[in-house]
Amino acid sequence: MKYLAIVATLLGAPAFACGPDTDCKINDRTYRVAMPDGHDGTTPVGAIVFSHGYRGSAAGLMRNRNLRRAISNMGLAFIALKSKEDDWVLPNSPRHMDSDGSDEFDYVDAVVADATKRHSIDTNRMVAAGFSAGGMMTWNLACARSDLFAGFVPISGTFWQRPPSSCVGPVANIIHIHGDSDPTVPLNGRPILNTHQGRVSDALEMYRDYGGFKQANPTRTNQLSCKNSVNRDGDVLNFCMFEGGHSFRSEYLRYAWEVFEKAGRL
Repeated sequence: MKYLAIVATLLGAPAFACGPDTDCKINDRTYRVAMPDGHDGTTPVGAIVFSHGYRGSAAGLMRNRNLRRAISNMGLAFIALKSKEDDWVLPNSPRHMDSDGSDEFDYVDAVVADATKRHSIDTNRMVAAGFSAGGMMTWNLACARSDLFAGFVPISGTFWQRPPSSCVGPVANIIHIHGDSDPTVPLNGRPILNTHQGRVSDALEMYRDYGGFKQANPTRTNQLSCKNSVNRDGDVLNFCMFEGGHSFRSEYLRYAWEVFEKAGRL
């Protein structure tokens, strides 16, 4: 994980106690972390690193009992990120059109370095996920920090305006999940202030070309209908839809984790 080596200056003061109910501080930023129930404090476990939606918070994510219980039942740590203000500062986002996203990417580097210093977390078994604006954050991380996580699960969010022309780093494993009648982040996007949301199909097409993905057999679960792609290295790029609007179920994370496991990525 090459990025972990460059974040020492971002970690600030020594590690004081923090967790699901108390902010962990990194300079002027924070996050929260919950280890799985009954963890012995020494056995390395994987982690879900989750980005909240617009005007959300790490504290709010930790209050989501279903989400927290689902991640704990998977035997994983739950790392909840927190935007500096109301939203993530990403390329082409409202009020931040000129951003390159680097401040957010450096923040995530620092969170991973800090959380893995405080807790026994296996850095080879971490998945980044997020909902709505957090899904947008997750797509940007997949493009800019692909070697930091074993997989990415953007839910109901994509790039602002359009995807970048290309990405950096090794090809990521991505499962995009979206409601088929989402009015908040429609599949084809919508105008927001001085910008607009991108088309999900454009993000998938860009990444399909970037990773050399080819169509694979579709799959279905009780809630999800998935169009799947795989490349010659066995990386996965899946697009899963559910009937409904702007929402998500905690079990979607279990589904994605199991797909990544089956692909040998975890």
